[in-house]
Parts: sequence; structure tokens; C-alpha cells
Amino acid sequence: MADEKLKQTNNLILTSMKTRTNLLNLLFAFTGIAILLTLSNSCKKDEDNTKITAGAFTDPRDGKVYKTLTIDNQTWMAENLKYLPEVMGPATGSQTTPCYYVFGYDGTIVAEAKATDNYTTYGVLYNWSAAMSACPAGWRLPNDAEWSQLMDHLGGQDVAGGKLKETGTSHWFDPNTGATNETGYTALPGGRRNDDGTFLYTGYNGYWWSATEFSSNTAWGRGMYYKSNGVSRDACYKEYGFSVFCIKD
Repeated sequence: MADEKLKQTNNLILTSMKTRTNLLNLLFAFTGIAILLTLSNSCKKDEDNTKITAGAFTDPRDGKVYKTLTIDNQTWMAENLKYLPEVMGPATGSQTTPCYYVFGYDGTIVAEAKATDNYTTYGVLYNWSAAMSACPAGWRLPNDAEWSQLMDHLGGQDVAGGKLKETGTSHWFDPNTGATNETGYTALPGGRRNDDGTFLYTGYNGYWWSATEFSSNTAWGRGMYYKSNGVSRDACYKEYGFSVFCIKD
């Protein structure tokens, strides 16, 4: 009789333990589902935050039409600026006087410079003084913080270049590392006018000014490279000739 009662007691204990185990398993299962739903919602929010809206803008000064992209709360011209009120050869440079260049062109005739393939493809290279006033009314040269905001929104400067660069090797040299152009920017490697009076790096690299000074003779610039999917941030001599992306006021 005692053995029978002991057996019944053990059965009750085992049943209770199984019930608790089942309840714990259910609890873990519901917790896992809740976590997955939270992550899913978070991903959806991230997807919403990366929404990119395309548009267009016509520069009333010369009739040039630019693709625009709105990312987060920023609207950018997604092409290198082509505004060219005057032009000079690469031997002419200044830290303070506006200078305008077209890669590979060594002359002073605007119509000739505009007829070149490099102008059509890569736009104009501006020293910092020219870049500060090159954008049309309602637009301006982005400051360093605005560039940083764009980088952060695209996952950081270590990967943002790939998301901005044109894909393939029609304009970027091989291997054009990491280029996906998922933003639609189609950033191109316009090279630069160097402070020694030479043109360098078209096809290899692209450089863009910011409006933020680092010192009396330098300002922050950004660079993208054919062998990198990142975007560099460097203090550059204002005499350099860089490309310009405009941002809307």
C-alpha cells in the first residue's frame, strides 16, 4: 500500500515537472516570437529611414538639368556641378580668387571647355573660393556636418562610397571596389586640379568640397576611390580644384 502511494506521488511530481517544463518552453517560444517581431519592426523602420526620393532641378543660369535625391531630410544634386562662368588652365591657381577648371583643358574659352568630353561627363573642378559661390540660388555647398550626416545615414564612411559610386568600369577604373550605386547618386571620378598646377586622377578618384574651413588655407573635402568602398575626409588646400555636389537650403 505504501509503495502504491509512493508511486502515485512520484507520478504527480513527474506530471507537475512536465507541466512546468511545457510552460517554460511556451514562455521561451513566445519570448522568441516577440524578439523576432521587434527586430522585424526595427528593420522596417530602418527601411523607411533609408527611403530615397528622386527629382530634378534646372539651373536657371545655364539651363542645365540635374538629378536630385532626397535622403533623410537632405536634398542633394546627385551630379557634379557644371556651372562654368569662366575657365582657366591648370597653371593658374589661387587660395582666395575663384578659379574654374575642366579636367584636361588648358585654355580660357568657355565654349571650348564645354565642348570637351570631360566637361560633359565630369563637370567642373572648382577651387574652394569658387565652390563657395558656385551653387544656384536656393542651393549651397554642403558643410562638413551635412556630409557626415549623409555618411551616417548610409552606414558610415567606411561603406558609403560604394553606395554612392557608379557601378561598372565605364568611368571608374577596375576594380571599382564595392560600387553598388544603391542610392542612385552615380558618383563619378572627376579627379582634381592639384596645387602644383597639374590635373590628376580622373577615372581613379573623385573629390568634393565642403563649406567648412579647417584652417586659413585648408577646408574639409571628401574623396571616393576606385579601390575602396569608403569615403575619406581630409583637410585640403583651398587651391585644389574639386568637384561640387550642391545641397538644398
